[in-house]
Amino acid sequence: MVDPTQKSDSAAFSCKSQPNKHLNISLRPVLVIFLLLSSGHLVLGAPQPNIIVYFADDMGLGDTSVYQDWCGNNEKVQLHTPNMQRLANMGIRFTDAHSPHSRCSTSRYALMTGRYCWRSSLKHWVLFGVQCDPLIEKDRPTLATFLRQSGYRTGMVGKWHLGLSYRKTDGTVADGWDDADLVKGIADGPSDHGFDFFYGISRSHPTSGPDGMKRNTPDQSIGPGWIRNRQILGATQNGKQLDGSYVLNEIGPKLHQASLEFLREAHKESNPFFLYFASPSNHTPHTPCVAIAGQKVTGASKFVSGKKTGLKRLDFVYENDVQLGLILDYLEKQEDPRNPGHQLIENTLVIFASDNGSENRSKIYTGPLRSNKGSTYDGGHRTPFFASWPAGKIGDGNAKTPGQTSRRLLALNDLFATFGEIISKSLPDLAKGEKGAEDSHSQLAAMRGEKTDPRAPIFPNDHNEASKKKSNKRAIVAVRSNAAPIPGQWKLFLDYRFAYNGELHPIELYNLATDQKEQKNRLTDPKAKPALDFLLKEARKAKGDGGSTR
Repeated sequence: MVDPTQKSDSAAFSCKSQPNKHLNISLRPVLVIFLLLSSGHLVLGAPQPNIIVYFADDMGLGDTSVYQDWCGNNEKVQLHTPNMQRLANMGIRFTDAHSPHSRCSTSRYALMTGRYCWRSSLKHWVLFGVQCDPLIEKDRPTLATFLRQSGYRTGMVGKWHLGLSYRKTDGTVADGWDDADLVKGIADGPSDHGFDFFYGISRSHPTSGPDGMKRNTPDQSIGPGWIRNRQILGATQNGKQLDGSYVLNEIGPKLHQASLEFLREAHKESNPFFLYFASPSNHTPHTPCVAIAGQKVTGASKFVSGKKTGLKRLDFVYENDVQLGLILDYLEKQEDPRNPGHQLIENTLVIFASDNGSENRSKIYTGPLRSNKGSTYDGGHRTPFFASWPAGKIGDGNAKTPGQTSRRLLALNDLFATFGEIISKSLPDLAKGEKGAEDSHSQLAAMRGEKTDPRAPIFPNDHNEASKKKSNKRAIVAVRSNAAPIPGQWKLFLDYRFAYNGELHPIELYNLATDQKEQKNRLTDPKAKPALDFLLKEARKAKGDGGSTR
């Protein structure tokens, strides 16, 4: 079956006049090959690619001009993100891409493991508090361990938010924050889950440490501040007091420097590298830095019309654009030591995505979707996703020509299987009892603009409407598919008993093809029964903490 969502939802454009539109995918097969050959970007017999995943925080589709046409935003209200457009023009954007969950910790878990977080102990919400036990088991493969086993040098900068454990003064593992000796460092963190290099923060930036010396006392319980590998950089010997080096509006430049440090060391080696850049932008509070590497951030964000936004929130979103642009600049300027005569950008897969939808309910930021961050309605988990890899035929690498658009269903947990196909490495064998990538499906063909069969259903989860209420009864799981036996893009909501007990209790059913804002519940509509039965059957196959969707 050919996936009908592979047809383009936008037309070709002139880069100067309509920078937000993308090329019709029906023209791709011949044109992409021509562009690759004529531009010199096709690297025949190239080695395994470098991989960079840039992961923004709380960015909706309307937070980037890559999706201006899809969101229908006027140029007077649409934030201009030139470097995001640059990457999307070089490659492909997806308009039906989803974070597996609609909050920080859960989506990061699914991204790293290829497994839905509702199968773990965290069925909804986030890891909350200054000390949270690590969510990823020691023996569970992650993207980093998977790639490192294939010779990749792995690095991460930015926000972890998957739990940490600390050490006591005697070096043993601390029970929590109270008995932790920060001088002794981290007992379990990113370095214990596959990353050769880590420079970043424990969770969301306002809760990762005192802002400079504010509330920075020997008994502070905000967080450990900056972490490098297993070392807590600001630790003093005065209780939990830090040295004041963790400052909220200075985070951007430090992450930029850390990413450059990793890239400079990694690209000199004969092995490929994987960089996971988990940006704290645009989580609240909005604390944009003054500038990064001489490029102004605060006060520099503009609408597509050219007028300055004057909004701190959009400055903080724009900080992601500056960070991404600096990474692309570096890749374009450096020669690839594994492929002399070619630049790093040619054989580097660069992906931009967000951990969930916008934290702000404004339709300017969420796009024409219901609700926002924290919701199982599409506004909570339909997110930006665009990528480029010229040597791997994901786009042509030309930022001055239109990019491609795919409407294929995609979830961030799919990166595990996608990377596996790229490096020709098998996923863990679930039939033999191995762990890993239980819910991951390769998107490589779709990213190359090829026609594919429909993706198996995705199972996004969190609350129904966005809420701060923590009742377990709010742990909704949805079943979304474009392959039901009747036409449409069908989405079924199951109540909390699916996440906790594997029980199927449907509460809402929508056809997003005709009802994108999820307003008309079709659960009792006889005409929708084939879709309902299909989605219930798929949910039954997928249920359980030990289950799988592949």
